[in-house]
Amino acid sequence: MFTPYRSPSLVQATLAEIRQATSQPWVIMEICGGQTHAILRYGMEQLLPPETELVHGPGCPVCVTSLDLIEKALAIASDPQVIFTSYGDMLRVPGVDRDLFSVRAAGGDIRVVYSPLDALRIAQQNPHKQVVFFAIGFETTAPANAMSVLQAKALGLKNYSALVSHVCVPPALSAILNSPANRVQGFLLAGHVCAVMGYHQYPSLAEQYRVPMVVTGFEPLDIARGILETVKLLESGRVEVRNAYERVVTFEGNHAAQEAIARVFEPCDRKWRGIGAIPLSGWKLRPEFQAYDAESRFQVGSIQPEESPLCIAGQILQGLKKPPQCPAFGRACTPEHPLGATMVSSEGACAAYYHYPAS
Repeated sequence: MFTPYRSPSLVQATLAEIRQATSQPWVIMEICGGQTHAILRYGMEQLLPPETELVHGPGCPVCVTSLDLIEKALAIASDPQVIFTSYGDMLRVPGVDRDLFSVRAAGGDIRVVYSPLDALRIAQQNPHKQVVFFAIGFETTAPANAMSVLQAKALGLKNYSALVSHVCVPPALSAILNSPANRVQGFLLAGHVCAVMGYHQYPSLAEQYRVPMVVTGFEPLDIARGILETVKLLESGRVEVRNAYERVVTFEGNHAAQEAIARVFEPCDRKWRGIGAIPLSGWKLRPEFQAYDAESRFQVGSIQPEESPLCIAGQILQGLKKPPQCPAFGRACTPEHPLGATMVSSEGACAAYYHYPAS
C-alpha cells in the first residue's frame, strides 16, 4: 500500500534540503535500532551529503540486555519446573557459552510469545508449572509488562513472575555525552519511546550538554525530516528539542502508560551489555510486587559472568565504531555464530550491516 512516508520524490526533496542546509561536518546519532535498520535498508547514509555522518546508538533492547541477565535467564530456563517465555529475538542472544535455543534443544520448555499477556495465559493453563516472562525493553514495552504484573496480582496467580531488564533512554544519552570519547553533536530521538513517555524529559538534557535533539519516526521520510531538523539546529547553533513525528508523539506522552509504569516499577541502576553500569538507567519491580520478581524467586542474583573480549558491541552501541570496523564482523561473528547480541537482534546494528551490505 502506498504511503507518502516512503514517497521517493518527497524523500529526495527532503534530502535536497539537507544538502542545501549543510555547510560543515556534523555527527548525528539515531538512538533506536529500528531507525538504524531503516537507514541501512533504504540506503539513506549513501544519499546524505558527505558532511553528515550518522552513528548508531544503544537503542536496541535485546542488544543492551546485560550478560548477567542473559545468564540468569539461562539458569531459570534450565529448571524443569519452569516454562520460560520470551520474545523470539532473545533466543539467539549468546550467553557465555550457550543461548536459550540450546537450552530448549536440551529439553527446556522455552516458548516464544508476542506479549506478556500470552505468558499470563500460559500460567493460567499450567498451574503446576512456574511461568517466567523475560521482561526486556525500553520505555516502549514497560507499560504492557507492568500490566501483566498487575493482572497476575488481580488474578491471584502464584506461578507467574518476570525477569525484569528494563532500561531507559535519557540516562544512556547522559552516559554517551559524558564520555571523553564522545563525538555526537545531535540526536534523533526514538519515536516509539517518546510516544509513551513524551519528550518533556529531554529539553533539560539538551540544554545541559548543549546538544539539539529531534523526535524522529521510522519511515524514510520521517528519518529524512529528523535529520533535516537536526542539521538546521546545528547549523544555526540553536539548542532545542523538536518533534518531527507529530502524528504519533506529543510533548506529554501517554499518561495512562506512564501511570502503569510508575505503579509497578521504580528506578534502579542497570548494567548495559558492552557498556557497563549506568546509574538510575533502569526499572525494577517495586517492593509490593517482589512476589513476581523471577530473579528473587529463583535466587539467581549472584550470577556475574565476564564479557567476551572479542566483541566490540559496546563501542558500536556508543557510536564510537561501526560494525565493519570490528575484526570479527562477518568472519568470527555471523548471525549463525554470533559473538554478541548486536548480530542477532532484529534491531541490532551489526545485523543491519550484515543484511544490507551495500550500505
